[in-house]
Amino acid sequence: MDTEAAQDKLMRLRYAGTCRLCAEELPAKTEAIWERATKTVRCVACGPSATEPPDSAVVAEPEPVDSGTAGASARREYERRKAKRDDATRAKHPKLGGLIVALRDDPQSTKSWDTGAKGEERFGGAIDKRVGERLRVLHDRRIPGTRANIDHIVVVSSGVWVVDPKRYVDKRPELKVEGGILRPRVEKLVVGGRDSTKLVQGVLKQVDLVRSAVGPEVPVRGVLCFIEADWPLFGGDFMISGIDVMWPKKLYPLLEADGPVNPDSIESLHRSLATAFPPA
Repeated sequence: MDTEAAQDKLMRLRYAGTCRLCAEELPAKTEAIWERATKTVRCVACGPSATEPPDSAVVAEPEPVDSGTAGASARREYERRKAKRDDATRAKHPKLGGLIVALRDDPQSTKSWDTGAKGEERFGGAIDKRVGERLRVLHDRRIPGTRANIDHIVVVSSGVWVVDPKRYVDKRPELKVEGGILRPRVEKLVVGGRDSTKLVQGVLKQVDLVRSAVGPEVPVRGVLCFIEADWPLFGGDFMISGIDVMWPKKLYPLLEADGPVNPDSIESLHRSLATAFPPA
């Protein structure tokens, strides 16, 4: 008996995949053959032997996943806005335009894109150092049909994490609860004294989209990760509407914790999510 064939296993897929031999899409719960040697699947139609593909099939190595670049779309938008304003200034003031551009500050509407890009880049650089068979990451993913994006999708043993980093220097995130016994309970996210609950609503939408892509069996969690914020010495992290609010060093151990998703499934989920949410 062929050794590789002996290691193959007929099973019902827990997650969607692609046949290694004929590239046919295999939905979740489809019967397929798992190849332990290559850690890939092939459809039943391609036969019992992993070494004998059909004549019409072309065996090809799976293409590497484009994990994206952290903060890429925010950085592009910042540079576009800055260049447009600078060009307009130079055109209006041919002699002094360069000096004016060098001395002035960008407006807040432009600065915010630079601040956001820096937060994503910083978190992305830190999480990239932790990438391995138990941790895969996707940066700056486009939500199809919209102009919106998801900053980071992290696939680990505990499931899939949707991470939205925010760089709010020296500002404290807090949970404010209003109402109670006589009035409906209302939770608000307050950052630096300002109501920022809309940030939570944004992550909730992203979590729903990712959950729809991976199915109900895979745990999906959302995180608002505040960078350079004014966190207290003890405690400080909290949950609001099911979304975790914390800082990077609090998040990293949670991403590295053990869970029900094995390395092969992590790789499969990473690939399928990269297809569902392409680079922005």
